[in-house]
Amino acid sequence: MIQSYLEDFAAFSRNGGGGGRPWLPVVRRSALDRFQALGFPTPKLEDWHFTSVASIAESDFRTLLAASGDVRAEHLTPFLMGQEWPLAVFVNGRFSVELSRLEGLDTKVSVMPLARAWESMPELLETHLSKVASFEDRTFTALNTAFMYDGAVIHAPADTVAAAPIHLLFISDSNVAKSVAHPRNLIVVDRHAKLSVIESYVSLGDAGYFTNGVTEIVLGDGAHLEHYKLQRESLCAYHIGTTEVRQARDSRFVSFSFATGAALSRTNIYTSLAGEGSSAELNGLYIVDGTQHVDHQTSIEHVSPNCSSHEVYKGILDGSSHGVFNGKVYVHPEAQKTDGKQSNNNLLLSDRARIDTKPQLEIFADDVKCTHGATVGRLDNTAMFYLRSRGIPEKEARSLLTYAFAADVLQRIELEPLREALEGMVRERIVQPTEVVA
Repeated sequence: MIQSYLEDFAAFSRNGGGGGRPWLPVVRRSALDRFQALGFPTPKLEDWHFTSVASIAESDFRTLLAASGDVRAEHLTPFLMGQEWPLAVFVNGRFSVELSRLEGLDTKVSVMPLARAWESMPELLETHLSKVASFEDRTFTALNTAFMYDGAVIHAPADTVAAAPIHLLFISDSNVAKSVAHPRNLIVVDRHAKLSVIESYVSLGDAGYFTNGVTEIVLGDGAHLEHYKLQRESLCAYHIGTTEVRQARDSRFVSFSFATGAALSRTNIYTSLAGEGSSAELNGLYIVDGTQHVDHQTSIEHVSPNCSSHEVYKGILDGSSHGVFNGKVYVHPEAQKTDGKQSNNNLLLSDRARIDTKPQLEIFADDVKCTHGATVGRLDNTAMFYLRSRGIPEKEARSLLTYAFAADVLQRIELEPLREALEGMVRERIVQPTEVVA
């Protein structure tokens, strides 16, 4: 229902669009025009061939134009993983001063809600915001850009090494039912700075809503960012999230995507290795059940020479769930000495579960080392027999083998407390799978 978004944009604009700089209305208007021209994607498009967003397009989700929600501090405990990290909390898409705690930040690192950064950090926003995440051919990025108002802005100045990760927690409660939020994040890591960011999307209750988030990341020369995205939305929710990265010389980008929630979710991670010697490591794990649909799209663009990219995604699918993985590595003619590896491995625990996977390489340089592959299979009968023959009951044997499959990619998480927390979530999910009803 595109018309409802047009009506909400008119109301948003009448209210001043939440404030901002003089250049901002032009960008928002251009993005809305592009959204209207593109319309919602259909399976006729190659990148959406296995994912239908009809349930989003045909629903009358209304845009949240004001703060809402009834979330208290005790509600956050299950999502904090037992850590006292610097925390920025957003309730139904709006920053919550009361629930956030940013006192533990390195004194040089800035973390600010976008709604305030329009006035406090205008030069940073004008330089980078909407310059990394293109909306020319991406409907949901265009829609987010039209309504971008709040989210997190993180800036790590040159040579800063943050002592602790920064946790961005986007939490939705029952007040967000039948609504859509468009969180917009900007992370800028300057020359030789090092930073870790956790971006979590969670919910209280089982409301049906739509999250349409975009995160833009800019890495300077020699910068290092570990970015972890955790998608644990309501099983009645819809989630579209895009992370787009621009990397300078000798920068390092480490990404981990963890997806277990939402009725339908899609995570897009795009990075451009624009500077010589830069590297990207993209890993992920998705675990779905019932009628859940989970889609991961990755694109690694090798623009400069002597760059490397390694990518490992794993999926565990049960019930009648459907997974999609589409990963592309694109090597430009100038990107000699490229080292690119990509793999997607999937474990089907049910005869009704299915996966569509398509790792891709497009290479236009002649001095490269690139590989890709995908596997789809079931639990190994020989391993099951071995465990059963040693007195382990079938249910426990299945859980052990399933966890072992997931543990391989979890071990790639460099942040130990987060790795341990996700291992616990995976064990709980595997032992007690959640059946999702259509």
